Amino acid sequence: MRVVIFGTGGAGGYFGAQLARAGEDVIFIARGEHLSAIRTLGLSIETPAGEMVIRPAQATDEPVQVKNPDVVLLGVKAWQVPEAAKAIRSMMGPNTFVVPLQNGVEAPSQLSSACAAVQVGLAALSVCVVCCTDMHATDRGPCSV
Repeated sequence: MRVVIFGTGGAGGYFGAQLARAGEDVIFIARGEHLSAIRTLGLSIETPAGEMVIRPAQATDEPVQVKNPDVVLLGVKAWQVPEAAKAIRSMMGPNTFVVPLQNGVEAPSQLSSACAAVQVGLAALSVCVVCCTDMHATDRGPCSV
């Protein structure tokens, strides 16, 4: 399965790393310092089960470089969803579907106005981004570092 993580912060980074570890073809969309660090260091997630490092990690800041993924996991902040929806349109294939990871209830309707196939799910997760590519995930409750 080809998966795009659009917004490689806490939730996007966590789910993307888990999918990459499971052998899926994962492409991370990131920008700036975060993008540079992922390209150089990979992506590190520390969980109660231990640390995992995804290296090398495929990463870009240009969504137009990515074509026809099976799934796009949208990990941006809720207020960024309308702009992100415009950006992911260029990569969507006829069978691509989008899964929003935001808190709140507006993301699915904001996405469906720009992208045809939107799936809605629920994840209980607490992830803290400690440094560009270093994240700590807990199995419940708030994360403290």
